Amino acid sequence: NNAYLNAISDLPADGWKDPSLLADSLWILGNRDNSGAHDGHYHGNFIPQIPNQLMRRFTRAGDVVLDTFLGSGTTMIEAKRLGRSCIGVELSRQVARETKKRLSDQAAADTFAHIIIGDCAAPATREKIAAALKKHGKHEVGLVVMHPPYHDIVPFSDHPSDLSRAPTVESFVHRFGDAVENIVELLADKHHLAIVIGDKYSAGEWAPLGFHLMNETLSRGASRHGKTAYRLGLKSVIVKNMANNRAKRGQENLWRYRAIKGGFYVFRHEYIFLFQKKR
Repeated sequence: NNAYLNAISDLPADGWKDPSLLADSLWILGNRDNSGAHDGHYHGNFIPQIPNQLMRRFTRAGDVVLDTFLGSGTTMIEAKRLGRSCIGVELSRQVARETKKRLSDQAAADTFAHIIIGDCAAPATREKIAAALKKHGKHEVGLVVMHPPYHDIVPFSDHPSDLSRAPTVESFVHRFGDAVENIVELLADKHHLAIVIGDKYSAGEWAPLGFHLMNETLSRGASRHGKTAYRLGLKSVIVKNMANNRAKRGQENLWRYRAIKGGFYVFRHEYIFLFQKKR
């Protein structure tokens, strides 16, 4: 059956009827999928349902997915399950080594999984991604997934390029924009970039990291490295619930007390900002 629902996925023409495929901008998801190689040991990982939904909607089997903050490899596991290849960039050599060990059997025969240790904002890393694509007969990626640290809420390493070590929110946002600008040239035209991010409190005030990154990404509208200009159009702002947040697990009453007493609201949501590349 060659009748597809749209040009960039392999959903059949009647795929819109699949109730497991989310089409609304409010995602109420249950506990994270811990089947197979998935587990929740890594503090910065996100639930597998996010990359699963994105890949099913915005890629075809055989496409390459790029995850610029690989961590424990959630995106890479889902890519294998769905018949997609994946390139993951991870700044921490130790985390990359542990993830590679856990996922050594995840790539199917007709796909590949490639982990690059480096800073996703560095030109040298972009060149390594391009080399990995070329090695496998590819020259573009079909989807970029970016799940950065939520600034300094959790320090992930002592590396000076670690976004969790950025001294201010402003520098965090700017460095993230550098990462977007560095890798988006490798994204195929009309394909998508997804940013998964939450907010934080700072000095008693809400710091809207999500909207800062949204605006920064929209401002990075032209290529510095290639000859052809592009822009990233905002396709959707998705709000996802946070179920059984690791930091608050078993402390719901304490956080409720703190919120009521302190006059704030407990974080129960994250954002998925979806952009489409256009020339």
